[in-house]
Amino acid sequence: MDHRTVLLVFLCFLVTVRSEVQKDFSPECREFMYMGTAPRGLENRSLKKICQRYNGKPRYVTLYDVVDHIPVYSAYTFKRSDGFKKVDVPWMFEPQLSTSSESGEMQPFPPSDFHDSFSDAQAVLEDYSNIVNFERGHLNPDEHQAHPDDKAATYTLTNVVPQVREFNVGYWKQHEHIIRRRLNNYCRGKAYIVTGVTTSGRMIRRHNIDRVAVPTYLWSAYCCVDYDHNAPFDERSKFPAFAAYGLNEKEGAEVIEMSIKQLEDFLKKNTFVDKRFQIFFGNCEPNDSIMAVKT
Repeated sequence: MDHRTVLLVFLCFLVTVRSEVQKDFSPECREFMYMGTAPRGLENRSLKKICQRYNGKPRYVTLYDVVDHIPVYSAYTFKRSDGFKKVDVPWMFEPQLSTSSESGEMQPFPPSDFHDSFSDAQAVLEDYSNIVNFERGHLNPDEHQAHPDDKAATYTLTNVVPQVREFNVGYWKQHEHIIRRRLNNYCRGKAYIVTGVTTSGRMIRRHNIDRVAVPTYLWSAYCCVDYDHNAPFDERSKFPAFAAYGLNEKEGAEVIEMSIKQLEDFLKKNTFVDKRFQIFFGNCEPNDSIMAVKT
């Protein structure tokens, strides 16, 4: 089978099933967000909502920038795990971002000869090749998932951003460990996490073309309204919600924990969110009025 035949088969596959790039998140995809509500105050024509599907099921959601070729955030539900089990899967892409495809699932990258057919609206493997300073850093990390399929679904380039290596394997990885242990030990119900980025114009270039935006900061926030009220105060004070951000640099990149409101105020000053910006519905406060809306 020659290359043109392979490409034809590949493109025919893309138009056979339904799309999961959505104008608004469907009910089954809203389950990954507290009260079924996406972060508010992020509106831009270049942002696309992706319900990340793998092996026949939705796994989490992502707001993706088709100009900067990175996710603005991924929102997911935390799954208790030991954090160490890994899966061996190829990196994947989202065929529906770049073509008239109605494919509803992420797919493994085809041979590199065909990457130009969908690289207009998303990052491809070549964008992360031959770069020394950056690694592919997950927003929804595999260590926050338990089932092999949920772990595998994190390995799409629409869920990663260029992270400075020292920050990725150092302070940020340590923060992911801390959150996993905290939620494992003290969250009794479902925990919702939103992890995102800010940018300031720095880009990875390929063939003298801007290809992938490099985040200035990474940020993350969690919400767990059903938690252990007998936990030590130092941990109990970080519920029902808490947040953090870190500078994506080699030095001076400590991750700073703070309240949700403090993070929202920081992001209003450092990225394109508007004054209505809110990460979690009702700021993750389980008062009577919010619970009435839920029921």
